[in-house]
This record gives sequence, C-alpha cells and structure tokens, in this order.
Amino acid sequence: GCPGVLAVLGLEAAAPGECELTRLLQDKLQYEMRLQYMKHYFPIDYTVQVQYEEVLRPSNITRLRNGTVSEAALRYLWFHVSSQAVLRIREVLPEKHPSWKYTQELCQLFDALGEEYSKYRQTDVETVVADLVKLIHSAGAESRSKAVRPKALLDNCLKVMRMLYGVPCELGIR
Repeated sequence: GCPGVLAVLGLEAAAPGECELTRLLQDKLQYEMRLQYMKHYFPIDYTVQVQYEEVLRPSNITRLRNGTVSEAALRYLWFHVSSQAVLRIREVLPEKHPSWKYTQELCQLFDALGEEYSKYRQTDVETVVADLVKLIHSAGAESRSKAVRPKALLDNCLKVMRMLYGVPCELGIR
C-alpha cells in the first residue's frame, strides 16, 4: 500500500528520480483524469473525511516559504500529505469501483517517490514541518474533521507539486 512515515530527507535540489516521478504524476493528474476518476465516478457532491493537516494548498506553501522553511522540507510535507490523500480516497473505494485502479496507480507512484526520499540520509526538517507530518500520521479517525471532495484533494496535490517541483524539475505546465 501507500507509504507510512519514511525517514526521508535530503537535498535542496530535487533528485532526478523525484523529477521523473513528478512528471509521471503530472501526467496521471491531468485535468481530464481528475475530472473523470475523482468526480464523474463518484456520487454528486461526494466527500471524504480528512484531518485539517491533510489539506495542503498553495497558500499554505506560500506561508511556509515566507516562514523560511526549506524547499526540501516542503517537498517532504507535500509527499506525506499527498500520499495520505490518495490513501483516504482509496479507503472508500471497493476494488470493483472504476476509480480503484487509478488510485492504485497513484499509490504506486507515491510509493516510488517514498523510495527516492528514503535514499537520503535524515537531516533535520524544520520543526514546523516535522510536527505537521507527525500530526498527519498520528491522529486516529476520530480527529478527521474536514469533508473534502476527492477531486479537490488531487487538485491541491497537483497545484502544490507544480509549485515545489516546477522549477527544479522543469515540469512544463501543461
């Protein structure tokens, strides 16, 4: 399944493997695919329950950047939030659901990304990010308190990914 907490962290620059995987993710997260698999195949206005910390928007990144959080730490945060989001969506899908295979593929890409990160030796990630990641993985279901549409989770995932990897990985914004 999707990654849990990995002792991961590394360099300011994104590794070639990270770039390759974010490019694959960008392909998988094309608008048409998000629309079909995360909206059309779900009941109207369907939402999944997530924790507040599991919603990561471009505005959150801008705020953290202004708080001088390193790009590597931001990518680490994005990785944890996004893989968790895919997990939340998967939790509600039976295996025969038309979106199941799609979320499975996303999961595999995040697993591979987790592998990339785990090659780096652990360095200190800013406390603010470490705390957020801890929160994401520690809280039980009872603390989930936000209803979010599956497509919105993946929209955020893509927007933030482009913010963080767009330049170092030369993601052409398609």
